Amino acid sequence: MSTALALIPVVAQRTVAASPDAAPAERVAGAMRGFAAEIGALSAFRMESCIHCGICAESCHYYIATEDPRYTPIWKIEPFKQAYKRESSAFAPVIRALGLKRAVTAVELQEWQHLLFDSCNLCGRCSLICPMGIDIAALIEQARHAMFDAGLAPPELYEKAVHQAMTGQPEPSSEPYRDQLLAIGRKFGVAIPLDLAQVDVMLCVPRTDIEQYPAAVAALARVMAHLGVSCTFRSDALLAENYGYFAGGKELQKAISRRLIDEAIACGAGTLLVPECGHAYTALRWEAADLYGKKLPFKVLHVTEFLADALRDGTLRLSSAAGETGAVTFHDPCQLVRKGGVRHAPREILKALGVQLNELSNHGDFTFCCGGGGGVIDIPQATPLRYRTMEIKLREIDATGARTFLTSCSDCRRTFDDAKTHFDWQKSPDSLLELVAANLVTVAARP
Repeated sequence: MSTALALIPVVAQRTVAASPDAAPAERVAGAMRGFAAEIGALSAFRMESCIHCGICAESCHYYIATEDPRYTPIWKIEPFKQAYKRESSAFAPVIRALGLKRAVTAVELQEWQHLLFDSCNLCGRCSLICPMGIDIAALIEQARHAMFDAGLAPPELYEKAVHQAMTGQPEPSSEPYRDQLLAIGRKFGVAIPLDLAQVDVMLCVPRTDIEQYPAAVAALARVMAHLGVSCTFRSDALLAENYGYFAGGKELQKAISRRLIDEAIACGAGTLLVPECGHAYTALRWEAADLYGKKLPFKVLHVTEFLADALRDGTLRLSSAAGETGAVTFHDPCQLVRKGGVRHAPREILKALGVQLNELSNHGDFTFCCGGGGGVIDIPQATPLRYRTMEIKLREIDATGARTFLTSCSDCRRTFDDAKTHFDWQKSPDSLLELVAANLVTVAARP
């Protein structure tokens, strides 16, 4: 039995305690337990370091779009900070005695659900810009953990996280994802390696690609076959994204990550390849080992990193796509470029494809989020505000004059396609991986 399945009783116990139906007093108690568990030396240092300069506000697309001070990034962690100052700081007894910080209330927590989940993509732009070096996005992620413990994770994320931890899928489907994956292979005429033993690389896919962009799944399989990579998908760990991460449920996030970790170990993979999915990269590359409790026995790479490595060692060659694409612009997924440093790999690939790249005015480390990250695309009540913030990005894309718009994250594609429908926008994002698959050149065998 996999460790992920063995964790189900723990997950069930934790999710009952974090039920969205909890009474107000239970919610406050759960939040306080969560805040206390998250407050360590580093988070305390970060909260004490804030000089209230407001510079982070000018980095946040929610604040820029609305000019509403509620959307200042550092304000979003105020309940966390309130709890720290009152309960755990060096002067906590004095603060309580003089009433300098009130106890956090259930009403406040309910209000902060909107700020922590509906109006934050965990994009990290505020962390990059903070003159004191405070990782504000990390504090917001910690505050989400406490909100989960208070039963205040948005139900859309909570329910998907529980279902994914239990079954491997965030929602029931009429056809298991395993069968859908094989059907994609038949439709696009590409072999889908599944449940093979002793491979070099374990593959996974975003749910978004299975449901909305099957050509990207076929492109991944086609590129791996072209490169002659020993690889496989695993039926019990197909999905890359982690709804436990979005919901703030650490036990759920751990159980979901363990599915992938255990299956990668079972097939002897030296590399776990993250497909075009930004938040999956953060969850697997930077957080999975911490939840696992020790170093992962394999590398975690995003597909663009893997392809750039193949370009450098000469195993991947590409024909020019310039005639097909015209000038292109590229959206850097926040979780890849800002949190992962994956800024050069996609540009190496674009250079090998021979295309003219018209960069966005804010690109690379300073890119604006697509607006749907951090689970926001899955929260219906967040939709009106999300559309408002997205206009910043859409104007930037239009200003490049590029004919083709590319990205390397399926949820970013999904968000932009949603904007295309809502705004009657004239562009649709394409997959960088699909462009690679369409321009493969056979490399002559070396003597």
